[in-house]
Amino acid sequence: MLFLILSILCSVIVGVIFKMSRKFDTNPVQIVAFNYVTALALCYFTFSPKLNEVDVTAPWNIYIAIGILLPVVFLFLIASIKHMGIVKTDAAQRLSLFIPILAAWFIFKEEFNSYKVIGLVIGFLALLFILRKQSENAENKWIYPAAVLIGFGIIDILFKQIALYTTLPYPTSLFVVFAISLIIAIGIVLFGVIVKKEKLTLRNILFGGFVGLFNFGNILFYLKAHKAFSENPSTVFAGMNMGVIILGSLVGLFFFREKLSKINFIGIFLALIAIIFIVISQF
Repeated sequence: MLFLILSILCSVIVGVIFKMSRKFDTNPVQIVAFNYVTALALCYFTFSPKLNEVDVTAPWNIYIAIGILLPVVFLFLIASIKHMGIVKTDAAQRLSLFIPILAAWFIFKEEFNSYKVIGLVIGFLALLFILRKQSENAENKWIYPAAVLIGFGIIDILFKQIALYTTLPYPTSLFVVFAISLIIAIGIVLFGVIVKKEKLTLRNILFGGFVGLFNFGNILFYLKAHKAFSENPSTVFAGMNMGVIILGSLVGLFFFREKLSKINFIGIFLALIAIIFIVISQF
């Protein structure tokens, strides 16, 4: 249970760091790039990936797709936290689990029981309620959390495809994906530095280092939690998604004074109910 709690904490702290970084005139693209420097180094020294076994037969199309999507979706995550807050962003990110579920239903023709269908319906309603703007808001930049939801959903599908490729150990594939993401992020940073005359600053490096540390911690402890609960993975699945929504909501409400309407609160409650039905459907 300790590993699961640590994974939840790391996931929420990443959002908190991005929220705090706004006060220090930071560059989100540079933060994302340096995040992958840290994550890549930690992945190398923690898992000792077998890079000599990576060859042309590896699923490079999936590696490249995830490698591009990760930094791009990360930037949408930052924008969502900025414009919509931690509460709605965390909820949208966790509801992204419905994208691979829908893919399993419509693309892979997986049989669904009534619990999973009910969970999907409630999850869709939850999303509508969570992203609904307050009446006094002139703007509702729902596009950002929507991009987070779809982006992480697609990434989840692709990571599941990597997990099916058993020729290479999963940590080795993870290292390759991080390396591609770093290359993409560096390319975006260089474009900003050369074309837009943006400056590399120490604060961006520091924030990127902290994000990378907790981003990797989230993955590491999540994998360890699955290992500890190997006979009951649904516990980890439910605990992680519900834990992040609850803790993220508490942090957003009490530490950052984010404003939510009654409809938004109902949406968060429905999201938790939807996850419960999805977990029940696994039994």
